[in-house]
Amino acid sequence: MNSVNFVVLGDHAIAGELGKKGTATDLAIYDRKTAETVYTWTAPLTFPDKIQPLLQAVNMAEYAILNVAKLDRFLGEQILALDYAGMRDGFILHSYEVDREKLKGLLKNTSLANYRFLDSADELKQEISKVQPKPGSGPVMIPVDHAFDVKGVGTVVLGVVKQGTVKAYDELTILPQNKGVLVKSIQMHDDPVESSASPARVGLAIKGLSAADISRGDIICAQGAAQVSSGPLKTKFEKSPFFKGDLAENQMYMLSLGLQIRPVRIKQAGDVLEMTPEKPLACVKGQACVLLKPDSASTRIIGKGIIQ
Repeated sequence: MNSVNFVVLGDHAIAGELGKKGTATDLAIYDRKTAETVYTWTAPLTFPDKIQPLLQAVNMAEYAILNVAKLDRFLGEQILALDYAGMRDGFILHSYEVDREKLKGLLKNTSLANYRFLDSADELKQEISKVQPKPGSGPVMIPVDHAFDVKGVGTVVLGVVKQGTVKAYDELTILPQNKGVLVKSIQMHDDPVESSASPARVGLAIKGLSAADISRGDIICAQGAAQVSSGPLKTKFEKSPFFKGDLAENQMYMLSLGLQIRPVRIKQAGDVLEMTPEKPLACVKGQACVLLKPDSASTRIIGKGIIQ
């Protein structure tokens, strides 16, 4: 069974025309199953009030749908989030009030520059049916986006298989807790399966940890697929030209790393930025990250870095 995952930004009401609404917290997940493919669409419900769900929703997808209602700073944050994630494939719709040429100008020199402009939801549905999965290679890695207890089942986690294949009865590790977990069973679109390959969205019943001890962004993975860092993370940092403030070493910022968003303190030396998290983080060398200032009066996205 193939899987394709989208993030829906802008006016995300269109997601309801694409799939059936399922899990809904600060993120809403819609899905639809055809004979060959399971499609999912994730929308950040509490954006723009909160910046964090925007970055998390983007990191759960391989394709983007940007449904633009107006040109404002919140659109700018969405463009930045997609650009910093390197999301190069997607579709754009916009209201009649939006000037298409001005919008194209905003997308120039970003990873969104080649997104296809569409005129209707029906056209979008046709294009979605043509997209292909983007599997990630390597040892299995599943960032958790939701975790809860189910009576008679135990701990259940939801997430996208970012790389590799997960199988029933796999013995894996959850980071940053660095504890062993056993995959008791796997579901895709509420159907039981024996294995799921990237980029499948899965529900895993696991043994070894309760839901209360699992946070969004924790990674279930093969031993050695990722590492835990409690000390300074060194990154080659690029500040956004749209963030006008100065970085201060005595302030607390938020680091977006995969689905993890954690408080960090910074220390800057040239274009290298050291970020020390308050609590341990799971990371991979070469992974992209984004520095945030959620209380900023202007753009809340400060810049991007690559873990060294």
